[in-house]
Amino acid sequence: MDLASRHPRERALTELGERRFDLLVIGGGIIGAGIASTAAAQGLAVALVDRGDFGCATSSTSSKLIHGGLRYLVLGDVSLVREAHQERRALMQVVAPHLVRRLPFMFPLYRDGPYSPFVVKSGILLYSALARGRLSWSVDAEHSRRLVPDLRTEGLHSCALYHDAWTNDSRLTLENIRAAADAGATVLNYAEVVALRGGEGAEVVVDGVTVEVSARAVVNATGPWVDHVRRLEDPGAPRSMRLSKGIHVLVDQARPWTAALTIPHDKVRVSFAVPWEGMLLLGTTDTEHDGEPDEVEITEADIRQVLDEAALALDPDRLHRESVRAVFAGLRVLPGGEGETANARRETVYSRGRSGMISVAGGKLTTYRRIALDALEHLRADLGLHRLDRRPHPLPGAVGLDRVVLPGLPVATRDHLLHLYGSLAPEVLAPAADDPSLLEPLRPDGPDLAAQALYALTHEWALTAEDVLRRRTTAWLHGDDTGAEERVAALFANRTGSSARM
Repeated sequence: MDLASRHPRERALTELGERRFDLLVIGGGIIGAGIASTAAAQGLAVALVDRGDFGCATSSTSSKLIHGGLRYLVLGDVSLVREAHQERRALMQVVAPHLVRRLPFMFPLYRDGPYSPFVVKSGILLYSALARGRLSWSVDAEHSRRLVPDLRTEGLHSCALYHDAWTNDSRLTLENIRAAADAGATVLNYAEVVALRGGEGAEVVVDGVTVEVSARAVVNATGPWVDHVRRLEDPGAPRSMRLSKGIHVLVDQARPWTAALTIPHDKVRVSFAVPWEGMLLLGTTDTEHDGEPDEVEITEADIRQVLDEAALALDPDRLHRESVRAVFAGLRVLPGGEGETANARRETVYSRGRSGMISVAGGKLTTYRRIALDALEHLRADLGLHRLDRRPHPLPGAVGLDRVVLPGLPVATRDHLLHLYGSLAPEVLAPAADDPSLLEPLRPDGPDLAAQALYALTHEWALTAEDVLRRRTTAWLHGDDTGAEERVAALFANRTGSSARM
């Protein structure tokens, strides 16, 4: 029996109104997904809802890095860096080795740069010790250009080399959602919490229907909307955090890179240039956002800033405005306070409301699993948890990677499917045995297949073409996707009798 038959939207809606849950998680980003999957694995009855699609906000618009955070050493957050490295190793080795990939990072030192070689060497020695990694210092220009062919060598003093990792944040979030569902959780996207029931659950609007959800405990993991949900519990709740806008730009990767770049801008800020899903991911900015979370805009000035900052370490001829294929913006949740957002500590804040709801604000993609565990620690008494298993466990698709056989596919397509789905890749392709057209690409210039769009519908809760193209596949990276939208709509119509929501 496949996941679609066990968890159709209608059945999830029925369960939402009829089951008595131990825990209701509001927010289906990486933190909410991690809390739901962790809680369900502990044997708790869990419901997870999100007013939009799973991972549709910050958790699909991050820098895609699973890293210790080299610049956090400058801010004095040694414990955060140590914790992040521990989680990076857990994700790479156990939790999601198909999704989290190790990657060298090169730190170029230019003669007019903000750091002296001694300071950088000392910082990376400490960073590498915390990472239990090896340090390569003073990589010569020739070796540097082999790793990063577009590196600007004019004025280059030397380069340091260290290791971190990258991921597909949307897929990592989705695999946690699936892990929760596989463990018995009821999960539903496009389901908005409109009222809280005084510690007894919430009222949720789904497809125009209001459902009363009964739960012993509630967690608010809504990221930039955390204060909005807090005010459903207490209209007078003060602002607990502030928001920082981060812009990323994707450009074509003309030549293959085998390392990423960490580009220093001042004593605190760095940006990155990362080979990611066949493109170069550039960014990010770090500016305070004073508006509503729904009002994030990307301006030409934002794009120009990202390109100009990348040009400090890259050949400027690679960074023309017309080389940009896609842009996206995300919001970081930071503790309330004064000063520049770039200097703010990246800590996680847990607060309990007057009816008992736990709100989780801040944190890092890398440490989502530990944040989830700590959130459950705050609810241990409420949920009667006598023991909390903190060991890392594999997500769906993480086990049996070496036994996967995908015959007849181009190597690039095979690698792409193994990266996104791991050992579940054969399940994605299974319908193609009866319908070979599902092996056709969603768009001619990308690696995604029509079978992935169908799988997104039947196994991954996709309701719209954007859900498929932006968060279940990588089709959106390549710019205009009108043709792919039409293909997805046709697949949905053939399967359900109605087109995907556009």
